[in-house]
Amino acid sequence: MAGSNASTVVTTLVDHPVCTDALARIRDRDTPNALFRQNLERIGGLLIAEATRELPTVDGTVETPLTTAPARRIAVQPVVVPILRAGLGFVGPAQSLLPNADVGFIGMARNEQTHQPEPYVNKLPESLAGRPVIVLDPMVATGGSLVATLHLLLERDAPEPITVVCALAAPEGIETLERAGLSVRLFTAAVDDRLNENAFIVPGLGDAGDRQFGAPA
Repeated sequence: MAGSNASTVVTTLVDHPVCTDALARIRDRDTPNALFRQNLERIGGLLIAEATRELPTVDGTVETPLTTAPARRIAVQPVVVPILRAGLGFVGPAQSLLPNADVGFIGMARNEQTHQPEPYVNKLPESLAGRPVIVLDPMVATGGSLVATLHLLLERDAPEPITVVCALAAPEGIETLERAGLSVRLFTAAVDDRLNENAFIVPGLGDAGDRQFGAPA
């Protein structure tokens, strides 16, 4: 694992062998949807485990069948926020690791007049104050939808830095986050080469939503 700092964005590459193996499988164009989903969940579990390493804990005790033992528990349950629809692929591993976390949902679509992302789903707790927030989005391409999502979270008093978990990121998306002046901890399995003329990550893995759920009719 290696980390690198920018002025407002800290990017951590998680290079665990299981993560890199799963990444190879989801990059493969011949991987069927079911196997793609399975391996996306493998990556998600490892990334979320690393992203939650610094969650605050509280000391206490627990009664074992034999005696009393010291115990540490998560002090404040986080809020997990997948960006629809691709982010749904990380919800399963997030709930496995954080069964008591709340889950919010954000869906973004481009306004054809302004060409800016706008929410079509916004299901968040009324206040995020004092609660760690983890955004799930398998691919950070241009970064526009992610920045819009982060602003929605800040409007509900989400504490910074906000944690973002993605399988792949493009350099252009990371630059967008930096220009936005937000405080972000980004955990990813790879930072790829670039975006192509259609804003797809290269080498990438195609469309993460379509490869999980099939192309929309």
